[in-house]
Amino acid sequence: MRHLLQYFFLLFLIPTISFTIIPAVHSLCTKDQQLSLLHLKQSLTPYHHKPYSPLNSTKVMYWDSRTDCCFWDGVTCSSDGHVVGLDLSGETIGTGIGYRSPIPSAIGNLTSLRYLDLSNSNFTGSIPKTMGNLKQLVYLNLSSNMLNGPIDSIQWENLVNLIDLRLYDNLLGGSIPSSIFALPILQFLLFSHNQFSGQLHEFSDASSSYLLSLDLSSNNLEGLIPTSIFNFHALESLNLSSNNFSAFPFNGPQQLKNLNEIDLSYNSLLIFYNGTTSSYSSFPNIVRLNLTSNKLRTIPDFLRYQSGLLKLDLSQNQIQGMIPKWIWGLDLFSLNLSCNSLATLEGPVPNFTLVEVDLHSNQLQGPLPTIPSNGGYVDYSRNHFSSSIPFDIGECYFLSLSSNTLHGIIPRSICNARDVQVIDLSNNSLTGVIPKCLSAMPYLVVLNLRGNNLTGRISNLEFGEGCHLSTLDLGENQIKGQFPKSLANCKDLEFLNLRNNQIKDAFPCLLMNMTSYLRVLSLRSNQFYGGIGCPNTNDTWPNLQIIDLAHNNLSGEIPATFLTTWQSMMADVHEKVNVLEFSQPGGGIFVGFSFGDAVTVISKGSERYLVKIITSYTLIDFSCNKFSGSIPKEMGAFKSLYSSPWTCH
Repeated sequence: MRHLLQYFFLLFLIPTISFTIIPAVHSLCTKDQQLSLLHLKQSLTPYHHKPYSPLNSTKVMYWDSRTDCCFWDGVTCSSDGHVVGLDLSGETIGTGIGYRSPIPSAIGNLTSLRYLDLSNSNFTGSIPKTMGNLKQLVYLNLSSNMLNGPIDSIQWENLVNLIDLRLYDNLLGGSIPSSIFALPILQFLLFSHNQFSGQLHEFSDASSSYLLSLDLSSNNLEGLIPTSIFNFHALESLNLSSNNFSAFPFNGPQQLKNLNEIDLSYNSLLIFYNGTTSSYSSFPNIVRLNLTSNKLRTIPDFLRYQSGLLKLDLSQNQIQGMIPKWIWGLDLFSLNLSCNSLATLEGPVPNFTLVEVDLHSNQLQGPLPTIPSNGGYVDYSRNHFSSSIPFDIGECYFLSLSSNTLHGIIPRSICNARDVQVIDLSNNSLTGVIPKCLSAMPYLVVLNLRGNNLTGRISNLEFGEGCHLSTLDLGENQIKGQFPKSLANCKDLEFLNLRNNQIKDAFPCLLMNMTSYLRVLSLRSNQFYGGIGCPNTNDTWPNLQIIDLAHNNLSGEIPATFLTTWQSMMADVHEKVNVLEFSQPGGGIFVGFSFGDAVTVISKGSERYLVKIITSYTLIDFSCNKFSGSIPKEMGAFKSLYSSPWTCH
């Protein structure tokens, strides 16, 4: 009913349709309508199962011939007793061992239907030809099923009242019939995540179309995108991503005054716009443009005239050369130029209003560009920037400057970003001490300073009781001192890497009590000493995958209780990349972002850098210590153990 009410409003906008559904009153259901529904129920019943009712149905199984069909759940009638609405969405009717239900051809007997929703009900097989009998349909939703086969045998041209057609998330194939695009008042055409193939033919009668949203993404369509697509003058949203299109001919964009969103990502486009300079100003004012993962070699020049553009994604292309200075003046909200071959920035980068800017994995040189002062997502990692970190860092919530050649100290002003969740300055040439204020950041989830030349005493860091750290990586520096006791306040810690430092302390038993989420612990190549048996602890790390204590001065026997709670190393696990998910504090416009942990491990004498840690990778390394006694027999229970060095290498 929620969807039905939504379409009341749409129908008032189309004067050619008169569609009013009046709530049923007692004994209005006509006999033929009741028989059609009962026939439908019978077609859905898996007779080789008992009881004889549609599996998992919460609606159809209660349809009873002794009651008025207008009162049946999922059924809506008009004032004259005809069924005009049928909602069986989410019924999962077709589930069960050895049984999956096709959409019954009996659906075509309900010729008064104006609203039909069979989405997310596990229907299989082809769409019945009788669907073409439903000439009064305004809304048809068959999405999120397992429907397959071509759809060109259906007489789509009969459905002249159709406003919304949703077939997404199925297994439908073959070509898309041109008769669908010619439906006179169709506004929403959503065919994504299927197996449609071939080329799109020129669209006839497109100039008289009401089409607002066209989504053909995640199919196998190929070739040229027809020029006549721009005759859909009402078009607002166009999504052709994840296909094999080779060209997008903008020859008449001035007609598309309403177009505000284009997604052509994950295709094979070489040139996005082939217009002349004089026609740039007639290009529609797009709000969101996504050209990720194509074959573009330059930043399209027409973009400089896009005054209304808010989000631009040109990542994962083959763009070379310079980032033009004009791009910073577009008043963008989000800019993504990552994973290209960009080398320079034109002139000094001015202060800009971007909230989200991603330049990672290019070949950019020189000083760091401006870091936005109004907060947001900033990723300049994996370039060749060689300056120091500026002191006027703004209110970012994600800041990654990793894998450059940055030098100098980490400025205390970095702590001015009170809402920051991720700080990644790893793999640079930073020196000096770690600012103490970093350990007091209230929302910090990831702090990665690995692979620098940082000094000072780690014990000076003071993690407060409200610590939210999930990842702390200080490995491969020159940090001294004792293990910080305040780290016990970080109850959510999953990843701790302190390898290759000069920390001198007893084994930190506080880790045994502080968190049950720990997945990776690397204390390798420090000066930890003494036994690893920890009395009065919970001894529970059920999610532990990697523990590396090699090259320390640890001694004594390895207690069996130290091993018996490492459940992730005992159970058979499926391969899965472990990625941390975050969202902006206090809500806001960003939905979220992700950060993958990485760690260096030694396996069979060879160093491996795990950029993303999958749950099937497990490792124990206790080598190059002074342990005594035998290897605990409990090691035999570690069925998922990938590597376990015990001798010095």
